Amino acid sequence: MLTSKKTTRAGQIRAAQQRLEAIWSAGKDRDKTLRDVVTVLHEEIDGYDWVGIYLVQGDDLILHNFLGRPTPHARIPVGEGICGAAITADDTIIVDDVHSDPRYLACSIETASEIVVPIRVSGRPVGEIDIDSDRKSGFGEEDRRFLEAVAEKLAGFLAA
Repeated sequence: MLTSKKTTRAGQIRAAQQRLEAIWSAGKDRDKTLRDVVTVLHEEIDGYDWVGIYLVQGDDLILHNFLGRPTPHARIPVGEGICGAAITADDTIIVDDVHSDPRYLACSIETASEIVVPIRVSGRPVGEIDIDSDRKSGFGEEDRRFLEAVAEKLAGFLAA
């Protein structure tokens, strides 16, 4: 059986990277760029069932935009939930089974795993990419490396 390159995680990431390169080179405004990145991640990567970007405002994370099921968590205090923990720790957090993690703020009963990647400007977290998957252990090191590179590129748009 032949497997399409896009059906592998690596192939999906390559397709997303190509689309993201067009976004980076277009130099659009901050809000449009953030929306476009969420769209690419949601459309190109299987298992990225909910994709959102939160921005730090004071002591809260404010949901800038998202694609996926509705969420009751448009504002999350820094330090609460997995999203708040990623900002406090200033590190990527991967949770293979959200239902076994007491920090998880339930959004959807279908969500099984989550990855949260801080976006840093001048060495401090100013936002984050938050992705939920309906599959347990939906994220691995390949996802981490890819999303950390995306976060680094987004930092340039948030610093401007």
